[in-house]
Amino acid sequence: MRLDIAKKWRLPDQIWKRMKRLIPHWRPSPKGGRPALDERKVADGIYYVMRTGCPWKAAPPQFGSGSSLHSYFQKWTRHGVFRRLWKQGLLEYDRRKRIRWTWLSLDGTMTKAPLGGEKTGKNPTDRGKLGTKRSVLTDARGVPLSIVVAGANAPDMKLARQTLDGIPVPRPRPKGNRRQHLCLDKGYDFESVRRVAARREYTAHIPVKKKRGKPAPPIVKHPGGKPRRWVNERTHAWFNRFRRLLVRWEKKAANYLAVLHFAAAYYTFRQAGVLG
Repeated sequence: MRLDIAKKWRLPDQIWKRMKRLIPHWRPSPKGGRPALDERKVADGIYYVMRTGCPWKAAPPQFGSGSSLHSYFQKWTRHGVFRRLWKQGLLEYDRRKRIRWTWLSLDGTMTKAPLGGEKTGKNPTDRGKLGTKRSVLTDARGVPLSIVVAGANAPDMKLARQTLDGIPVPRPRPKGNRRQHLCLDKGYDFESVRRVAARREYTAHIPVKKKRGKPAPPIVKHPGGKPRRWVNERTHAWFNRFRRLLVRWEKKAANYLAVLHFAAAYYTFRQAGVLG
């Protein structure tokens, strides 16, 4: 039976049209060698591996050999193709629907990293097994605006500055009553985080955690207020639909970030209405 997976796991044409402009031009070696692969099939193969989470060598042969797909993936990663694709998605999303800077959300999550590698560490919530953490900043709709990777043992509060400074598109400054609110959980309840947010003109909203030996602080209710932080948790769930992100198999931090950028680009274009 003919294996035709490309119909289901094929990079959408709307994204490929934008991605192909970012791919570096291939120059054949004067000494000869293997001819270049069809870049459209390579992009489909990389997308297939990212979405299904299968090993590179298990990719269907209709896309090319697994080693060739991985080689192209690393080459495009070095040239920043996936990060620039995500940035292009953010610019298009801003043109079509406007980035909602009014309410931003910042949070991190941990995943397993059994092979170890760069920016991994012992996960304190998983019996000290190796893991990695991704810190993500989203807008009010949950579109990822910044992504930072660190070891699983890195506290969220220490990644706040790097994440807030990692936005790849221009950020408008708050003017007058148009404040930019930043929603965080109790893991960011530190004065250093509040200072970082204030210096960047964010209005931080951080629940106060209970101090040891002291009574729990009263819960401050805001009648009519809407929950804002849940969109960040939904974005992490979106990322996990790229099954390659459920467990980190990339030893190089740049390769793992490239998978995150590819997933971020896909969901940004989808939120922009590009995919229909």
